[in-house]
Parts: sequence; structure tokens; C-alpha cells
Amino acid sequence: MTGSRKSGAALLFATLLAAAMPGPQGEARAQPAPPPGGDAVQKLQEFRGTGASRDMETVPQTGRRADQIRRNLERIRLPEGFRIGLYALVPDARHMAVGPSSGVVFVGTRKNRIWAVTDRDRDRVADEVKVFAPSVTFAIPNGLCFSPDGILYTVEQNRVLAFPAAEFFYEGPDVAAATVVPQGQLIPAAEESFNHTARVCRIGPDNKLHIALGQPFNVPPPAKRALYDQWGIGGIIRMDRDGQNREVFARGIRNSVGIAFRPGTSELWFTDNQVDGMGDDTPPGEINRATKAGLNFGFPWYGGGTVRTAEYAKDTVPADVVPPVVEMAPHAADLGMTFYTGRMFPELYRGAIFDAQHGSWNRSQAVGARVMVTFLNADGSVKESKPFAEGWLDEETNEYSGRPVDVAQLADGSLLVSDDAAGAIYRISYGDRN
Repeated sequence: MTGSRKSGAALLFATLLAAAMPGPQGEARAQPAPPPGGDAVQKLQEFRGTGASRDMETVPQTGRRADQIRRNLERIRLPEGFRIGLYALVPDARHMAVGPSSGVVFVGTRKNRIWAVTDRDRDRVADEVKVFAPSVTFAIPNGLCFSPDGILYTVEQNRVLAFPAAEFFYEGPDVAAATVVPQGQLIPAAEESFNHTARVCRIGPDNKLHIALGQPFNVPPPAKRALYDQWGIGGIIRMDRDGQNREVFARGIRNSVGIAFRPGTSELWFTDNQVDGMGDDTPPGEINRATKAGLNFGFPWYGGGTVRTAEYAKDTVPADVVPPVVEMAPHAADLGMTFYTGRMFPELYRGAIFDAQHGSWNRSQAVGARVMVTFLNADGSVKESKPFAEGWLDEETNEYSGRPVDVAQLADGSLLVSDDAAGAIYRISYGDRN
């Protein structure tokens, strides 16, 4: 990329042009074999229709399930003055991206759907939930993020796509699309796994696309270290928004499923899920702070915090390892996070981090299933971290009525919380506003 930032339209057309131009000898450039449904992506890139039905899948928003979820929400505990309600029923709801122009909420899943959630009358309850880009065959499209100029990036298990003007094309089955990273080139195809492949993304203040790449093991064998280091697996990578100039931004990360830039800075903060099977109360989960590129956050020598892994206990820890800024409850599974920039909540919360704890699967007494808030000092150091919204875990029966995944902010300053277990999105507001 040049020193000047590409506009959304320029990015799209530059990507399409690069794919279509002949190679040095005037021959068409070789393209990787398309995945199932890849022919649809090619048609969308060329602004051609796919023939997909205009009778698009929608999700009913009323009925027994909606009523029961509302009853479940009556048990959620929040600080005084806050309230929570059902925003939308969204099957398998994972990470969210709020459209900067329209407020349409795009929701990823760990399956094969992306959903578009619309509140048409602005009563702060969704009116419609329908499938996005139904002609495209997605594979674990968990990670979604918007650029400031309105391009929706979707990060799958092993592909990255971009959808310019997604907020306006989403009403129909065909949408403008561009391939940022072709299928099979985000990680080596041989390293594809069912484990730790829920990717997340953010556009940074450097105008680059940042992607967290979880590694597939509980603790990876030493034989994988060099390969993973090269590709940024078990780390965070960044690239130009058209997929060029890829580099490893951060290493030593087991499985981050939540990243966010601290407003007004170039600091990338992220959650990290730590090693399983070491006991109920160890090691801790993490929130980390990357103040620059090239930092190492300690995995696999550390399983979480300063707890050494058995597999690397005899190895010398690199001298430059950066410790976490917050140690979270062991195995609570901190996932999506966001910095609060709204005006609805009291001033105390401005600049604070909200993150979703998905809840443990491997403790004798479950923990998590809540939204945490972490308050920062002016210099970015951590003041305090504590529960903000909790009650989805019944501590007597060890049962979950919901498992929060991600937190996103609406334009009015309220917060959305996604829940893949209940298949829902909740909205947390403050005071007398809707």
C-alpha cells in the first residue's frame, strides 16, 4: 500500500483488478482451487448474480424460546441503574460487528452462517434476523470486523473475505465481495483443526487488518514451534487490508478470541485462554496489552500467568516475555472484548474494558458465564477488574442458562452481549433511555 489510505471503493477495485490482471507473460494468474461455494464468491467479486433465492432464511423473534430467555434474564445481576433485555434471537451467536452507518449488527457463528440483525424502528429491539450472503459457503465465520469506511471483513477457519457496503447489500442474497486471503492460505491446510479455529479480527489505527490465530493444541509439541512462529499460529498477525504485506504482530499466545485497540492509542489488547488439565484453580486466564509489534506473551513456556507448563518446564523462558496485565479466573474462558466509548453509562465506565466470559467446561465447580469490566488508569495501567453482569450460571446445579461470547457497543452507548448457547443477543442499557 502507498502512504495514503485506500478508500473502501479503491480497496475493492484494486483487489478485483489484481485477481483479474494477466501475469508477466500475458497469461492468466494461477488461482488456488476454490472451496465449496467458491464459484459464488468469484461471481460476487465480478458483480454478477449467483442465482441464489431471494426467499432468504429468517429467524422468528417471538414464541416460547423468546419468552423463556426473557425470564432467564430476570436473574441477571447488574450494578444499580443498569438493565438487560433480549435484543434478538440469533442461532449460535458469536462475534459481532456493528455497521458504522446503519447500526445493522452482523453476527458470526462457529458453523456456516453469518446473520444480519436489524432494528428498523430504533426501539432497541431487533425487528429482523436473516442470513447474510446465503450464496457463500462459509466455514466457521466467527470473526467479523468493520473498517471505518464501511467494509465488513469476515475471518473464517482458513480464509478472509471482505464485503464492501455490506450494510446496504445485505437486504438481498447477492453482495459485493472481495477475497483478501484465499481459502487455504491463512494457515497451512495441513494445520486446519476443529480446535481453536474461531478467529477474530480488528482494523487498527495503522489501517491494517489484525487477526488472532489460535493454535490447535492444548500445548503444542516442540516440532511445531518453527512452523507456527513463521505463520503466526498461536499469535496475532497483521496485513494490509487487501491481504498484502502479512507479518506476525505478536507471539506466545495460546488462543485469543477477543482483541481490541485502546481508543486514542496504537495498543492492541487481547484476551487469552490458557492451558487445560492443570487443575480447577490454575492457570489463570489473561488480558494482555501489546504496546508495539514483536512482543512475546509467554506461551507455551507459561500455561497462563507465570504458571509453567509440564511440557516446557525444563526449557529456558525467553527473556523478553511480557506478562499479562490482568489474571482472570482460571478456565472462565474470557472471549470477546471491547473498550467502552459511549455516553450512556456513567463516566466511571468510559474507557473501561468489557469482556465476555464464556464459562468453564473442565472445572468440578463451573465458573464464568458473565460479563467482566476492567477499569484502567489514565496511563493504561489496570485499576480493577470485577464482574459486571452475572447470573447465567446456576451455582447450585452447575447449569448454564447462557454463555456470553462477545460484547459490542451500539451508537446510543448501550452494550450488546452475544450468547451462543442460548442463541441470543442481549442489550444492556442504563437509566431511563430505551
